[in-house]
Amino acid sequence: MELTASLVFLVLALVILFAAIKIVPQGREFTVERFGRYTRTLKPGITFLAPFIEGIGQRMNMMEQVLDVPQQEVITKDNAVVKVDGIVFIQVMDAAAAAYRVDNLNYAIAQLCMTNLRTVVGSMELDEVLSQRDQINTRLLHVIDSATSPWGVKVARIEIKDLMPPPDITNAMARQMKAERERRAVITEADGEKSAAIARAEGAKQAAILEAEGRREAAFRDAEAREREAEAEAKATTMVSEAIARGDVNAINYFVAQKYVEAFAKLAESPHQKTVIVPAEMSALVGSLAGVGELVKFIKSDTPPPPRPPAPPAARRPAVPPTGA
Repeated sequence: MELTASLVFLVLALVILFAAIKIVPQGREFTVERFGRYTRTLKPGITFLAPFIEGIGQRMNMMEQVLDVPQQEVITKDNAVVKVDGIVFIQVMDAAAAAYRVDNLNYAIAQLCMTNLRTVVGSMELDEVLSQRDQINTRLLHVIDSATSPWGVKVARIEIKDLMPPPDITNAMARQMKAERERRAVITEADGEKSAAIARAEGAKQAAILEAEGRREAAFRDAEAREREAEAEAKATTMVSEAIARGDVNAINYFVAQKYVEAFAKLAESPHQKTVIVPAEMSALVGSLAGVGELVKFIKSDTPPPPRPPAPPAARRPAVPPTGA
């Protein structure tokens, strides 16, 4: 009997010991109930409870959790049916509120997300739903966080995981995208042709301007050359006139000899002229050239040239008797 009583006492002591000592793991918090009433929250670590009086109520996960929002069909503002699902990130901040203010916390948050997702997506058109996911996420986050705040839960973020329009709308969107791409390609090609035409026109314009400037410069150079030549001719004429006024006839011989030589040179340079006739009176040409030399000396020394003796008469050739004489 004594051995049995000892074993019973030992078992009872172990039960009391295990009921009194509680170890809370990291990332968890336990609520303590005394006769079914919440009294306090146990933090991670070892804690001692009053046996048979206090007990563990709820074991709450204090780490951030990910909940799936089930897929559902939503009618948009323009009467298009889309399938939408998502995920929500939550974290319990108050273990007592999350344990005693709502039943089945995860299910409640999932249903709350589904209803608000239908509300937000239903107030937008299909194009807005497909292109403004960030705006949908922001609106859902604001609404869900405000609704779950009394439960001691912080909603970190909500993300739309998938949006699936009906097949006919998807095909229409594909055709629209193809048409838009083709339109952009045509516009780009037209812009390229326009730029090329403008570049070619600009190049032709610059070439014409440069050509006109070249002709202008050439004409200016030609005019300047003719002006210089005219000035030289006028100066020579003036000097010859002054020489004639002083009684020097060699100036006239200079002009006559110059024109004579030029005409003879042109006659010799003619491509169709095979025979050149030399004048018989070469002494006149020699006399003219001598007069030119004296005129040049006069111009250099600024002194009157000596009078030139008259040219000797041309020698007469003896008459050739006829062949039959």
